[in-house]
Amino acid sequence: MVSIREVAERAGVSLGTVSNVLNHPEVVAEATRLRVQEVIKELGFVRNGFAHHLRAGLSPHLGLVVLDVANPFFTEVARGVEDAAIRAGYVVILCNSDDSATKEERYLRILEEQRAAGILITPVQNEVGYLQHLQKKGIALTLLDRPGRSLEICSVTVDDIAGGELATQHLLELGHRSIAFVNGPLRIRQCAERHTGMHRALTNAGLNPAQIVIDVPVPALNAASGEMCVEALLSYERKPSAIFCANDLLALGVMRGLLERGVKIPTDIALVGYDDVEFASSLSPSLTSIRQPKYQIGYAAAELLLHEIIDPLHHQHQQLVYQPELIVRASSGSALSDGML
Repeated sequence: MVSIREVAERAGVSLGTVSNVLNHPEVVAEATRLRVQEVIKELGFVRNGFAHHLRAGLSPHLGLVVLDVANPFFTEVARGVEDAAIRAGYVVILCNSDDSATKEERYLRILEEQRAAGILITPVQNEVGYLQHLQKKGIALTLLDRPGRSLEICSVTVDDIAGGELATQHLLELGHRSIAFVNGPLRIRQCAERHTGMHRALTNAGLNPAQIVIDVPVPALNAASGEMCVEALLSYERKPSAIFCANDLLALGVMRGLLERGVKIPTDIALVGYDDVEFASSLSPSLTSIRQPKYQIGYAAAELLLHEIIDPLHHQHQQLVYQPELIVRASSGSALSDGML
């Protein structure tokens, strides 16, 4: 690669003059500036931006660590983060932890070594105190899709208990009294809170959750897990008339499994997902889902992080909580009919 020294030698100026042309062109005489710029163009010189930012005590990088980059929820969140970052002159390094504490730790170490200015993270673990060592080293931190109430840290999340309530209330209003809940591990905050919301809605309606809910645990929040659970779900002695899935990927898998077995949605069984990802409205039938403001979550989290980076003396940590919204489509059908299971 062409060095700044080669540019200075070809233009017949000092290294300091080339540096000024790159960083403070207004202090360089016009004729000299144009000559140096012409040499830069001729030689194809590209300065080492990373080294420049390190010398200035700055970093142009933000780390974004998510649980599953294949999940459309995180794709939309990442778009929001990226748009806010680019607007402020930063670039985003996307890291996929795969819900693995080991992978997450490795990425955090790499981001620390690369002197990232800040990190946005959806932590693998519910207890996030282990992240405080990054703050002590001067790295700004914002939690994505995780509350940070117990820490001096910014966070942006959605009220998942309210989301679980919304989905369950919708199915109760349609007359369902036997509801399967396809859910991931309860160690995952979202799974636990959506489960809590479902039970709260039933209790508030004067119903016994044990008599209504058929728990269908799955190992992961993906379409494959949703599809694999269908055979067992349909073999239960107590047949569900509706299924609530903890996210839309699970709902996609469940839908696929039901249709392959000739079960009609919503005629035979109603289906509700969670997240309202982009494909939800394109499925056949279109998927009723709980909408999260995914893009806004990412954008707001990045803005909080950037404010802490740019103006740490005046920054105050905030915990933003968005409210979910029920989006009714064809998959949940209308009021319960005698034709349902």
